[in-house]
Amino acid sequence: MTSDAKSETAIVGRPPSTAPPPSRAGRNLPAAIAVGVLLGAAVLGSLAFGDGRYFLALVGLAVVLAVWEMRRALAQAGLEVPLIPCVVGAVSMIVSAYVGGGQALAVTFGLSCVAVLLWRVADGVGNAARDIAGGMLVLLYPSFLAGFASLLLAPSDGRLRVIVFLLVTVCSDVGGFAAGVIFGRHPMAPSLSPKKSWEGFVGSVVLCCVAAAVSISLMLGGPWWGGLLVGLAVAVAATLGDLMESSVKRDLGIKDMGNILPGHGGIMDRIDSLVVTAPLVWGLLLVLVPIV
Repeated sequence: MTSDAKSETAIVGRPPSTAPPPSRAGRNLPAAIAVGVLLGAAVLGSLAFGDGRYFLALVGLAVVLAVWEMRRALAQAGLEVPLIPCVVGAVSMIVSAYVGGGQALAVTFGLSCVAVLLWRVADGVGNAARDIAGGMLVLLYPSFLAGFASLLLAPSDGRLRVIVFLLVTVCSDVGGFAAGVIFGRHPMAPSLSPKKSWEGFVGSVVLCCVAAAVSISLMLGGPWWGGLLVGLAVAVAATLGDLMESSVKRDLGIKDMGNILPGHGGIMDRIDSLVVTAPLVWGLLLVLVPIV
């Protein structure tokens, strides 16, 4: 018998693999939990000390890393996003929003878009339109949207507003993940995110509404029914944020934006829901719990 025949016989006669089937969670769960706890501790620690500058520094670092990940991902589609003006613009938006409010955030975003345009055109006009469009996308998502975290922090009760925002958004991920793993049977958008189910979405809504009603009532003195409204809005926005990032990754042909966070992927994979829900929570809290 030839060596090739022996190899084929060995393959055919090999007993079925006893390796455990892949987890329904679709990720390294212990690593994901450990990283999530560490990130939560870092955020709470940054809010507990100083006057908010440590939290702003943490947000700035996360956004800079997210900009780098987005730029690298867009390069897969042949877009050369100008890095320096995007990074400077991202940091400027975080700082200006905290110091000058929403108007300053909008002005800084506009100036950053102009800076991207001039920087790219200075390198030549070949494919400039595509690169400029990619740069403006990065300035909007995540940089401009992340600026609303600074707006949440700015008032005298800003730390509590930030905690409510983070708590409710994280509950969207936790509720959706847990309910999806346990009860998930009906895919929500199989072409974009096969593991996201309608059962998971229901779990996200329930946990978000409970967390928002309790936290807004106890921490900010707002109406509990307003918390239900915030919870529902966050669950919908966070789910759409996840699907939006999944759509971008599918178009670019990548699985994760990065691999800096074990069990989570990249920074953008972790903050995709946060940057989408930040403007929503900021606006709803302004109505439900006016700034004194």
